[in-house]
Amino acid sequence: MEQRELQQLVQRLSIEAFGKPFKHEARFNARLRTTGGRYKLLDGSIEINPTVIELYDMEELVGIIKHELCHYHLHQEGKGYRHGDADFKKLLRETGSPRYCKPLGKITGKPKKIHLYQCKSCRLEYRRKSKMDVRKYRCGKCAGEIVLLQ
Repeated sequence: MEQRELQQLVQRLSIEAFGKPFKHEARFNARLRTTGGRYKLLDGSIEINPTVIELYDMEELVGIIKHELCHYHLHQEGKGYRHGDADFKKLLRETGSPRYCKPLGKITGKPKKIHLYQCKSCRLEYRRKSKMDVRKYRCGKCAGEIVLLQ
């Protein structure tokens, strides 16, 4: 699907589901990682994550677009457009829009390495996300010396 086709789809869904025109820009944004789409308050545009098309069917894409159109139309009318607002929840129900999108399955960043330390005296293990300077710390149980295992 191209940008032009996305724009046409958003405009068509806006008329069909909301009875109001979508007058701004709809575009794909490949930098979105954790969300299926977003409505930008400053310029009124809607951005859609292209991963949605790769992973799911057209029904999921339509759901995400309708969700973002709920934000759009409520904001344009000066009503409560945020997820927690009653106006937003009501419009979601009325239009059959989903509250959340399905997981996108992309790994955000690389897995964190866990550093394993152990006390020389009592053998108590310490797991840490970040490295620590073993010369500055002692065991909390017996005050023994701590060494890095991995």
